[in-house]
Amino acid sequence: MSMIVNAPRAWRLFLLVTLIVAAAAAQTGSEALNLGLSPADQPEASVVPPPSNALDKDDLEIYVRHLYMWRPDVKVEIGDPSPTPIDGLLQIEIRASFKMAAQNKMLLVSEDGEHILDGSRYEIGKNPFAANYDKIDAMGAPGFGTEGAPVRVVVYSDFQCPFCAKEAKMLRTQLLKQYPEEVRVYYRDFPLAKHKWAEPAAIAGQCIHESDPETYWQYFDWIFENQKNVTPENFKDKFTAFVAGTQLDSAKVAECFEGRKTEEKVKASMEEARRVGVSSTPTMFINGRKAGAPKWAQLKQIMDNEIAYQKIANNAGDDCGCSIAPELPGLQ
Repeated sequence: MSMIVNAPRAWRLFLLVTLIVAAAAAQTGSEALNLGLSPADQPEASVVPPPSNALDKDDLEIYVRHLYMWRPDVKVEIGDPSPTPIDGLLQIEIRASFKMAAQNKMLLVSEDGEHILDGSRYEIGKNPFAANYDKIDAMGAPGFGTEGAPVRVVVYSDFQCPFCAKEAKMLRTQLLKQYPEEVRVYYRDFPLAKHKWAEPAAIAGQCIHESDPETYWQYFDWIFENQKNVTPENFKDKFTAFVAGTQLDSAKVAECFEGRKTEEKVKASMEEARRVGVSSTPTMFINGRKAGAPKWAQLKQIMDNEIAYQKIANNAGDDCGCSIAPELPGLQ
């Protein structure tokens, strides 16, 4: 048999898939005769060498595809090894994606490439979810609840998403009623491509937020409550009618919406969402902990746990900038 050791990555993966299919379809000698071939006449198959070095991207991809049972149509991207504070260990980020779904994993790999740890590395003196927490910029985003609260909830959502509407009601009523002093909630836009009026709704919402942050929450409640009556064709008219019923400068908001002046804000929110592994809506982060779309009982459990922990650790929560003293002219 021929041994293909240094074959290009794509060719090695092709051979691996081919061998798997061939093994599943392997038949007895009598079945081979049905093809007009004797077992001895069967063509010799090429052999893909087994993975042996986790620092080799080809080897690692073959290994993790088998480990996590990722199909050939799942795209796997493997990052470069980077150092960790732990002697002898490197970290490698892996991203697996299929259509709209995506998953990020961080593997720890020994410096000789022989050992893999599938787990997370934590520093006991820091918030265990600091990696996500630090990537999320909530400053300037629409928010409600107590500024400087011990728990910061960030929700990536879509105004056209039915599940988002249910979650929004829970956050605006149950969560705020149960934890009036302990939580600050921020809304971040992540309009899905399949929802045709979600992006215009996000742009419109940001236009309102720029004009008056308080009126934004009127819009937020209104759009979710009327979600079933909104279509791509009538959104503009309904939005215009909503603005006319507020104290906002209708002409200013219309100019912002028509000119898509807040589109970059929406895109920035979407890019941020992807950096923290968001691929569906709603997705919630509680002091950096990715909680997905929890039901009330689960959300309450996480909240109670986080409030109790922050009384001890005090290493997360809402950074409102409340303790920053303004600079005064003449002071050095």
